[in-house]
Amino acid sequence: MAFDWIEYFTLARLLHENGIMGCSKEATERAAISRAYYSAFCHARNYAYNKHGFTPTRKAKDHELLISHFEIIEQVDSAFEGVADNLDELRIWRNNCDYDDEVAVITDLNSLVEGALDDAKEIIDILK
Repeated sequence: MAFDWIEYFTLARLLHENGIMGCSKEATERAAISRAYYSAFCHARNYAYNKHGFTPTRKAKDHELLISHFEIIEQVDSAFEGVADNLDELRIWRNNCDYDDEVAVITDLNSLVEGALDDAKEIIDILK
């Protein structure tokens, strides 16, 4: 049975709300942003594959290809408006949290997590 990527969204929300004993708030917030992104990205990738014929390469370039795919789809069908922008924003935040020693908005990481959760939920809701 295929993994339900929306479970990553649930995990992200739980990390944000409850943290993990023994881990810093920053670590759990960074992990929450990462999981929020991957819940939205993988859900969107599978949706695009199943509904639009998007063919993932299973390489890093899929992140940009998927954003480009939804930019094109949005021009034809306004029901998909926001998917590409939200994915792009989430990807930037996820990259910051996964690779940078200091996140630019570290003073308000809590708001960044809430924004990531909102963006991911919007993508998931649009692509039901």
